[in-house]
Amino acid sequence: MLGNVVGVAHREGLGVSPDTDGHPTVVVEQGRFCFARCGCGWRGPARRARSQARTDGAGHTGSVSG
Repeated sequence: MLGNVVGVAHREGLGVSPDTDGHPTVVVEQGRFCFARCGCGWRGPARRARSQARTDGAGHTGSVSG
C-alpha cells in the first residue's frame, strides 16, 4: 500500500532532464518507488531504481535514442 508522497522532486542528484521542447522531467519518490514526471502531465511507471526512472524521463523527452 502506497502512502503519501514522501519525497518531492529533487533537482540535484536524482536527475532532471533539461527543458527539451517544453518537457522538463523530474524524478519523484513515493515510498519505496520513484517515477519520472514531466511538466506536460506525463508520468512514467513506478520503478524501484532511480536510474531507470531517469531513463524513462529521458526517453519521454527524446534524449535517449532507442
